[in-house]
Amino acid sequence: LTYSRGSWVGLAAALLFIATVKYRRLWLLLLILAAMLLFLPQADVFVGHLVSGVKFEDRAAAMRLGEYRDALTLISRYPLFGIGFGEAPSVDVYRGVSNVYLLIAEEMGLIGLGVFVSVVGLFFIHVWRCLGQVTDQALQNTLLGLTAALVGAMVAGIFDHYFFNLQFPHTVGMFWLYTGLAVAITRFGRAC
Repeated sequence: LTYSRGSWVGLAAALLFIATVKYRRLWLLLLILAAMLLFLPQADVFVGHLVSGVKFEDRAAAMRLGEYRDALTLISRYPLFGIGFGEAPSVDVYRGVSNVYLLIAEEMGLIGLGVFVSVVGLFFIHVWRCLGQVTDQALQNTLLGLTAALVGAMVAGIFDHYFFNLQFPHTVGMFWLYTGLAVAITRFGRAC
């Protein structure tokens, strides 16, 4: 698996989405798993790692505070269109931040962030309207899984940058592939 705290939070969000939308009994299983994480001796390392990140006690989490500060500085200097995909325009700030939303605003400006949030928001609205109308059970489950994966990616994006970083084209491609497949299922299933 992964040791990434952001990925674990994204996974939790995806599972909670599935539990809320379709499988309500999954809530009990998730609560049992959470209790096991708290009480199993093997989980001490993971829980300690998670807590140290929340408290900004380790170097990776503390480094992110500096990244967030620099990103907000760049966004305030170049609010509309950002700095582009090159280097930072001045040496006093670092370009790049472990947060999809700040990275988009930093590189494409608030206009780019607004377009991204609008497209993703419209996607989720469309899928939400169509989810119950897909009659084929296999397609409905696939649509639910793809949507949950994208929910997880959007939540994990708060803590990392992989879903909008040109150095990781495979994860960017996966994000948009899942989005396209989900929309195709709504069309193929003649739901919307």
